[in-house]
Amino acid sequence: QAQLVESGGGLVQPGGSLRLSCAASESISNFYTMTWYRQAPGEQRKLVAAVHSGGRTHYVESVKGRFTISRDNAKNAIYLQMINLTADDTATYYCNAGFTALNRLPQVVLPQNLPDLGYWGQGTQVTVAS
Repeated sequence: QAQLVESGGGLVQPGGSLRLSCAASESISNFYTMTWYRQAPGEQRKLVAAVHSGGRTHYVESVKGRFTISRDNAKNAIYLQMINLTADDTATYYCNAGFTALNRLPQVVLPQNLPDLGYWGQGTQVTVAS
């Protein structure tokens, strides 16, 4: 049972930056993909960015050019560097470790489908406000 722990969230002003981290209890090379999702109040959990075990990455359109996902296999961790943050980026950000191919990752995850995607962290809150 892999455990994931996110960190790095906080309150930031519009236009600011944050770097999220996700530490895994086992080798992240054991998983096909490591993914960041986010969930805003009243909304479903949505895909943000993913990185394949081979290094390929995927971003949703709204974060392209602003967010960068990376992985450090030696530290069993992934990161999400976020710049030019806006209020629309306010959400709880969740780390996921699973076996879904990059091109098959769901854009939206319903609560009943969360277990299908593997392991989840508890989330870290990102609030963008002035």
